[in-house]
Amino acid sequence: MTGNVLITGGAGFIGSHLSDELLDQGYSVRALDNLSPQVHGPDRKRPYYLNPDVELITGDVRDARTVSKAVAGADAIFHFAAMVGVGQSMYQVREYTDVNAVGTAVLLEAVVKAKKRPKLLVASSMSVYGEGCYVGPDGITCSDIAQRPVERLRRGDWEVRDGMGNILAPVPTSEAKTPSPASIYALSKYDQEQMCLMFGAAYGFPAVVLRFFNVYGTRQAISNPYTGVLAIFASRLLNSNSPLIFEDGLQRRDFVSVHDVSMACRLALENDLADSQVINIGSGRDYTVLEIAREMTRVLGKEGIAPEITRKYRASDIRHCFADISLAGKLLGYEPEIPLETGLIELASWFEEQIAEDRTAGASSGPVNG
Repeated sequence: MTGNVLITGGAGFIGSHLSDELLDQGYSVRALDNLSPQVHGPDRKRPYYLNPDVELITGDVRDARTVSKAVAGADAIFHFAAMVGVGQSMYQVREYTDVNAVGTAVLLEAVVKAKKRPKLLVASSMSVYGEGCYVGPDGITCSDIAQRPVERLRRGDWEVRDGMGNILAPVPTSEAKTPSPASIYALSKYDQEQMCLMFGAAYGFPAVVLRFFNVYGTRQAISNPYTGVLAIFASRLLNSNSPLIFEDGLQRRDFVSVHDVSMACRLALENDLADSQVINIGSGRDYTVLEIAREMTRVLGKEGIAPEITRKYRASDIRHCFADISLAGKLLGYEPEIPLETGLIELASWFEEQIAEDRTAGASSGPVNG
């Protein structure tokens, strides 16, 4: 299968890798990107890593004229354009809602008006789940988990408990879990999902939701304090500073290579079984944040710098969430190929070539307590 593909946010981290994947398979790729200074720097130049065969349209996803131009002739659209970052969303509420919800609305209006109805694949986030799934002492899976009470977080009681005070054990989270967004970012991603699925059903074009877990890899904005935790840790370490870890560092997450994510996106594009579905994209493995910090320290050769466990917390953070990827395997034939150690070695080599400017100390991460 080949054709013309538009990627909104296509000059960014995941979008640029997806461009490479699609071009290698014979697709034509166009990217729409506003080249945000927070991600691309103040000059807002075409990124050096963006494949020269990608047609880049510089513009805002909220601008109807620009979006209509970008959509024209597209056989498929990957909608990646979004403001990202849980903490930042809690104090830039209007901006996140505007870019993520209104931008998606403008895109959908352009799709409906286009001469050709493209397949639409929207990048969502594991954050829409809120807390992941858990199993209680009775062996029953609990999927309707409320946010942890602030009074317990103040005491340093980090784990999720049932009504009797028993600690619940985390298990992989499947798409069957009812979403429970705990931040403005998560809510805006859920809005994007529902808007795309709704319009696809109403107007008769295929729509797919891909819920990404913690994606890592080369081309992450290393000096952007609102990027992924691995890039944040690397930026700290390359400036001889300790990685800063919230709570006790034992919260569990699924970290997936951007190469595997790009492959999954292409598989979803090419497989009709994905149409109208919500699909988790992760590694299918889970690690504590402390384990990840220590491994990042090791591969960067910074063993003399120990992670700093701050025991601070953010009220919007969840404790554990990692992916059940069985549906992606069933529908897409998706099998992650990049082991964490291999991915981190590649990432570390790339980081060491960058000029890291550690801006995490000066960045607000939302309401932080502790």
